[in-house]
Amino acid sequence: MIAPVADRLVIATRRCPLALWQAEDVRQRLVARFPALRVELLRVTTGGDGSSDSPRIGALEEALLDGRADIAVHAITDLPAALSNGLEVGVMLARGNPRDAFVSNRYDSPADLMQGARIGTCSPRRRTQLLARRPDLDVRPQSGDVGTRLRQLDDGHYDAIVLAAIDLVRLDLQDRIRAEFPIEDSLPAAGQGIVGIQSRTGDERVRRHLAVLHDPSAAARCRAERGLSARLGDSGRAPIGAYSVIRRGQVWLRGLVANLDGSHVLRAQAIASPANARALGVRVAEDLLAQGAELILGDLGLVPQIVDASSTPFTEPGALPADASAAARAAGAIGVARVEAVPERRSA
Repeated sequence: MIAPVADRLVIATRRCPLALWQAEDVRQRLVARFPALRVELLRVTTGGDGSSDSPRIGALEEALLDGRADIAVHAITDLPAALSNGLEVGVMLARGNPRDAFVSNRYDSPADLMQGARIGTCSPRRRTQLLARRPDLDVRPQSGDVGTRLRQLDDGHYDAIVLAAIDLVRLDLQDRIRAEFPIEDSLPAAGQGIVGIQSRTGDERVRRHLAVLHDPSAAARCRAERGLSARLGDSGRAPIGAYSVIRRGQVWLRGLVANLDGSHVLRAQAIASPANARALGVRVAEDLLAQGAELILGDLGLVPQIVDASSTPFTEPGALPADASAAARAAGAIGVARVEAVPERRSA
């Protein structure tokens, strides 16, 4: 392993535009707080460079483990349920815009779409929620990075496309957004809009520098949302939504599971303290499973997973022991208030 240099910090990043934006953003934040620290980018070629939505982080983790890099910056939606041994995500930045964006050269909003309009999206979660409200639409799969998807729209392959608003904002393409979907109409993916920083487990030198960037609110919301997705066995390509906010010191989590044609949508929500966020996510997932989510997931080849509500792949600066003990006490749903669990069927 390459020995770290005391006054230098190296960020491993993929070469796609979104990944480079995220890494440069973290670099600038660190330089602003630590002017004497040299922060450099290590551009790593990965199998996912053709699509910013592909969770190809193995090459970045290798760079961390062999010492070529000190940290890697990821969109939380790109991270798998389990991280490689010896690595942790200890810091999360304040959440950006979590909403989905409607982009079109013909229509001002989803409400204006004509029957049979062709809509492109790379996300089954977005597809199902669109079809739940507009079964008359022709929703088609889309692939490629943001630039590729916009070119497909401009070339006339689609009447509109739907993608994460934050991706367009970070690439300075916010002018392409014609409308943003309300959270209630398009529940985001777990962790959408949150950036996490990965490093070697127990690297105190790196932790000291990163702690100033950490946002506890984003971390609590991420623990809740990822707790739900982990319990449901979400691979990142399933019609599963999870979104939380903090109100009056409590985490309010909403979850969703749907079949691919949007004809059967299950919803559940609950509230808990931030210390019990992981257990909250597991509890809302249990509500969805009780409504029949396991059958929907089984049709997609997904199997719900047993999740320890007291464990988390995220290790916050100075916060993990308290969170773990509190979550353990909440594992039996103590301290978690169920609000509702409402199955939703599309009207004929």
